[in-house]
Amino acid sequence: SPKGYQISQMDNPIVGLGHIDIQLEDGTVKRIGVTRAHLEEDAGKSIHDQFEGMSGIDLNRAGTPLLEIVSEPDMRSVEEAVAYIKSIHTLVRWLGISDGNMAEGSFRADCNVSLRRPGQPFGTRCELKNLNSFRFIEQAINVEIERQMEILEYGGEIDQETRLFDPNKMETRSMRSKEEANDYRYFPDPDLLPVIIADAQIEAARAALPELHKARRARFIADFAVTEYDAHVLTLSREMADFYEAVVAAAGGAKQGKVSANWVMGEFSGALNKAGLELADSPVSAEQLGGMIARIVDNTINGKIAKQVFGFMWEAEGKSADDIIAEKGLKQETDTGAIEAIIKDVLAANEKMVEEYKSGKEKAFNGL
Repeated sequence: SPKGYQISQMDNPIVGLGHIDIQLEDGTVKRIGVTRAHLEEDAGKSIHDQFEGMSGIDLNRAGTPLLEIVSEPDMRSVEEAVAYIKSIHTLVRWLGISDGNMAEGSFRADCNVSLRRPGQPFGTRCELKNLNSFRFIEQAINVEIERQMEILEYGGEIDQETRLFDPNKMETRSMRSKEEANDYRYFPDPDLLPVIIADAQIEAARAALPELHKARRARFIADFAVTEYDAHVLTLSREMADFYEAVVAAAGGAKQGKVSANWVMGEFSGALNKAGLELADSPVSAEQLGGMIARIVDNTINGKIAKQVFGFMWEAEGKSADDIIAEKGLKQETDTGAIEAIIKDVLAANEKMVEEYKSGKEKAFNGL
């Protein structure tokens, strides 16, 4: 920090003991303890991969408020660690606390890795830095596990230290050693006023909380009959969950939950990705997409025609499905009497092909 010290709440965190439940790939749920969450100021950012043979220090964000979440040593695998970090990432984005951009440093994680034999005490831990993506977190932990395992298998000892992950060389390197006792020389800042939080403030904050992503996920499964996977994808962000729910409402309600999910996750998300657009910049609103799905449901158009209609809606920003269906003459004929009349006209105009088909030439049917 440019001023020579960093402000931290130290032993007086606003949030004390808690937990976060994570779901693993096999469907099991594990509870990870949270030691505390405290405020401090960002001291800056170390840059290790842009300068050959040296590190840089970016102080642009020095002094910015930072929320640090300290976790209990409850994670036993790489999968659990990544699932835990992803769960927190989803939560802070859902609550609007952070945009979660790991590349820019607005969400980041340090990982402590130690090995032990079953039933033995925790081993000496090493802290890993420079982890600015979920992929790097997974790779760094795996690399560090292999490094420590090799040392221990040959009878060596692990030194407590901070290590830097190098994704290019797929290795961790020592940055600095740590003594058993952290002597950070804490002292009170006389210029800071005490923060006093009344119970009424806590209850007001609790009441103001939005429906959290896990509760919304469960509701989507129960009310809209979507799969667990679909519900997970649709609740990765609060904006997408709101959009999906608005689509369902415009499409005709809960019964259209599944078809709405298919369109939001399929054609719509594909168009967003192809155009490189954020959800907020979509040329097709939730109400417009839901309105088009309603026309599929009432058989005004079929699924194939709907893709054409959606394409026109995407290009003609602001136009509804009904407008485009009328302009382009895309309404499918559902009157069986009218369809039979058309078939009779076609057959009457192509008597030769009909006779050929009757005589066994099945290819003649394609001409009709």
